[in-house]
Amino acid sequence: MEKIKNKLKEILVNDLKIQGVQPADISDTEPLFGEGLGLDSLDAVELVVLIQKHFDVQIADMAEGEKAFASVEALAAYIKDKKSQAD
Repeated sequence: MEKIKNKLKEILVNDLKIQGVQPADISDTEPLFGEGLGLDSLDAVELVVLIQKHFDVQIADMAEGEKAFASVEALAAYIKDKKSQAD
């Protein structure tokens, strides 16, 4: 799961172009939206596409997305769970 978390941090910094933050600076439990990394709804849409592109995992609806996007740790667990269901 560490590999997934590290990849997610790289995606956040490089693909969403978060300024002034390095992947190593992002805490596993830091909120992605609001007070945490400060992502917004446009970032959420882009993140859904990036998750599908990099991990071949689709986030089906807003309720799933809201839970999965709580933190890097939550998103990694969501991806791991979806990948194991697919196997």
